[in-house]
Amino acid sequence: MRKKVLYLLVKMLWKILSAIPLWILYGVSDFFYVIVYYLVGYRKAVVMKNLRFAYPEKTDRELTKISKRFYRFLCDLFFETAKLNFWSEKKIMRHMTFVNFEEINDLIRSKRSVSLFLGHYGNWEWISSMSLWLDKNIAGGQIYKKLTSNIADRLMIDNRSKFGVECIEMSHTLRHIHQHKTAGDVSVTGYLYDQSPMKEESKYFIDFMHKKTPVLTGTERITKRYGFEAYYVDVRRIKRGRWQAEFVRLHPDPSSLPDYRLTEIFYEHLTRTIYRQPEFYLWTHNRFKYAID
Repeated sequence: MRKKVLYLLVKMLWKILSAIPLWILYGVSDFFYVIVYYLVGYRKAVVMKNLRFAYPEKTDRELTKISKRFYRFLCDLFFETAKLNFWSEKKIMRHMTFVNFEEINDLIRSKRSVSLFLGHYGNWEWISSMSLWLDKNIAGGQIYKKLTSNIADRLMIDNRSKFGVECIEMSHTLRHIHQHKTAGDVSVTGYLYDQSPMKEESKYFIDFMHKKTPVLTGTERITKRYGFEAYYVDVRRIKRGRWQAEFVRLHPDPSSLPDYRLTEIFYEHLTRTIYRQPEFYLWTHNRFKYAID
């Protein structure tokens, strides 16, 4: 009962926050940036360590500039995420646009299911609005890793499922995919694929940001096993409060590729995206904790 009351209280505060105009929230975000970066110093050592791996040729002064831009983005991301809870379909479609979505719709009409490969880059929370751009006769889903806080987890699911996308906990991925495949459903499923595997599950390593880094391989295995199409979601910021995502085909025939090649192609795309605008990657994640030199 106590947890339920706390959840309802937090949800009410979240809704109040989401109702505040975005331009005001950006002012609050600028204030929070000063607190998070200069006073709290949230994970600054991890961020600088990751940036040194990614940019060995840059000085600490140059990396600090990237770091500061990243923390400004991180604060913006929190408040932008809140707006997802309040905005209408029409409003979110003005702030989050998609390029090449017609190609995905053509595949849907041809009864072809699609795996979407994403990284923790840009506003990945707003990407859940892609369902508004795609045909409605699909099983739309996004795989997520359950958060340690039940309240935060429920709020995240509420946000991400607002526009009709089903949130599937990572451990239920294969069951979800198999059920829809067996039922003859056409599915479009998004995977945040750049997370670090557990140490005991770190079996395949690729060159990512100049480090031999362990990677997840489950999305590749599912895509090839069920004969799905494979697309990368390339995100870029147009300006503050405006994001764009492009669907980029990773390979015309993923099942023909040797093991791990599809995963490598994804990381090649992600690396180019990061180097284009590095401040929008999630540098606070200790991505290289199991990497080897």
